[in-house]
Amino acid sequence: MKNFTVKIEVKLKSVVLDPQGKAVLGALKNLGFDEVSDARVGKLIEIKISDESEDSARSKANEMCKKLLSNPVIEDYSLEVLEN
Repeated sequence: MKNFTVKIEVKLKSVVLDPQGKAVLGALKNLGFDEVSDARVGKLIEIKISDESEDSARSKANEMCKKLLSNPVIEDYSLEVLEN
């Protein structure tokens, strides 16, 4: 068995309004960062997996995202698998 760290980034789809991102944008503008034109907020999930191969760990992480970690109706996700 090999140990892997999987980094999963989950973001709202671009067509979905992001009120938290709008709040961040407004706050940045109020702080004088006028050059910022947009902000979107997402989440980063890191999981540790022990598995036979990187491909198997990636496959299981994809399954986890589809079943629990993301909402496919309103969110997209990407993942990176790193061997420890």
